Amino acid sequence: MLTGVLGGVAAAAPTAAAATTAGCGKAPTLASGTRTIRSANLNRSYILRVPDGYDRNRPYRLIFAFHWLNGTAGNVSSAGYYGLQGLSENSAILVAPQGIDNGWANTGGRDLTLVDDLTALIEGDLCVDTSQLFATGWSYGGAMSYAVACARPTVFRAVAVMSGANLSGCSGGTQPVAYLGIHGTHDSVLDISLGRGIRDTFVRNNGCTPQNPPEPARGSLTHIVTSYSGCRAGYPVRWAAFDGDHTPEPVDGSTGTSGARTWVGGEIWRFFSQLPSTTTTSPSVSPSASSSVSPSVSPSVSPSTSPSGQPGACTAAYRVVNSWQDGFQAEVTVTNTGTAATTGWRVSWAVPAGQSVSQVWNGSLSSSGGTATVTNANYNGSLAPGAGTTFGLLANGNSAATPTLTCALG
Repeated sequence: MLTGVLGGVAAAAPTAAAATTAGCGKAPTLASGTRTIRSANLNRSYILRVPDGYDRNRPYRLIFAFHWLNGTAGNVSSAGYYGLQGLSENSAILVAPQGIDNGWANTGGRDLTLVDDLTALIEGDLCVDTSQLFATGWSYGGAMSYAVACARPTVFRAVAVMSGANLSGCSGGTQPVAYLGIHGTHDSVLDISLGRGIRDTFVRNNGCTPQNPPEPARGSLTHIVTSYSGCRAGYPVRWAAFDGDHTPEPVDGSTGTSGARTWVGGEIWRFFSQLPSTTTTSPSVSPSASSSVSPSVSPSVSPSTSPSGQPGACTAAYRVVNSWQDGFQAEVTVTNTGTAATTGWRVSWAVPAGQSVSQVWNGSLSSSGGTATVTNANYNGSLAPGAGTTFGLLANGNSAATPTLTCALG
């Protein structure tokens, strides 16, 4: 099993603030174990690990751990998610997706879509700190982590790529993401030059001073960790080269790992845990409309057509939670502003040109003539005066176009 030494140092955070998710404050339906999800018209599976003693009002880290070629989600789970399960001490939700044909070809972006769909599902059901999403993996799993960093820089806070290369694509790859690269100096499967190349993508993106970090000599059986200088605040780049071949479990002073303790898990956990949360909202059943991970997007609060203070009235507040190229995730908070309890609600809006809603949770979606309407689910239609609930959505298009919402009861 991958294990390591827990530790961390402080680092400056990016200026963008984040928020907790729709799952905060509600009883979860997701539990640890092997589960399935429909994504990109395919049935996909994943293994979820919910922390022991899960607290619905505590925002948790969310860590994706990708398996290697011909590996499985079960391999990752049984090895403690590259050692991070034990090191996190129940401070993180862990997910190991299963690749098609036990790999991460990411054909047509389908594996990135799986990441998007799993993120939306987990955030909609469990309490997640949206400024604390991470990804890691070894070999092909490292390649997938690199693809995530390239394509979802406003969603994922940092990645740790072990013995990776550009095998799953790099859609985008121009924005900063905190980056840790780990690679063997005489890797016979994916040459270390491939790891250096993908590392340098984020040396550039993060504004770090280029350098050729020192690497251990052949036969030294050691590793050298280098932290780049000059990087943008909150976007460090770290490079760990080890004297070894293609393995996720190098051990100093040994060519094998039997009964020995690798330093890799501890190095990854130190890198992730040094990056503080930027969450500014307190988790509750109905989170306030705070600023999203994308600093360029301004949350919009649109009052409903029912005036507040009447026996039956409600408002709907809209905010963007995450955004990426050609898509985004949004959350709508419905609040009972009347003087009597509700029995149901519905929120409608004219979908802005170039946008389309692809998925909704905690409500039911219907569309007609360019208007989207979401009605309550069977468990969140009843709201006491002053109480609120949320529903989430995934949409295609530019998140900058903010719709005007109307809220009605019944």
